[in-house]
Amino acid sequence: MKIVVESELRADPEFLWGLIADYGNIEAWWPRNGPLQIDRVELDGDGVGMVRHIYNVGFPHPVSEQLVGLEPEALRWQLTIVGDQPAGIREYLATGQLHPRGDGTCGISYVGEVEAEAGREEEAEDFLRGAYNLMFDGLQEAADRQAGNAAAG
Repeated sequence: MKIVVESELRADPEFLWGLIADYGNIEAWWPRNGPLQIDRVELDGDGVGMVRHIYNVGFPHPVSEQLVGLEPEALRWQLTIVGDQPAGIREYLATGQLHPRGDGTCGISYVGEVEAEAGREEEAEDFLRGAYNLMFDGLQEAADRQAGNAAAG
């Protein structure tokens, strides 16, 4: 199945790209309060091919995301989940992209191509949609913090 989500962020696309491209530093922008809290992140490798093992509070295994593509000129990235798969997911490839608007806002799109275990498709889709919305919230919160720091400084 394919899951497509889009959102608008009140943020500079270059600032957002800096957060996303710093792949191993998801804790810099993931929401600090919410239903899916990061306990810690462990990294294997560097750059395209690296894996971030995200240990979430209350989950027995990390979600291990491998960066498989990073295209700065297109503001696009791709990742896959390796190792233990959450929520009945068997295969997963996500493509994210920023869409600069030129007015201080930035669109963001995320496309997840997912194969789920039979009978768990809805669980996988709900999990991923929730994670995508948390990602959008976290990026907006980080942009708001940065704007507040710039205004104060």
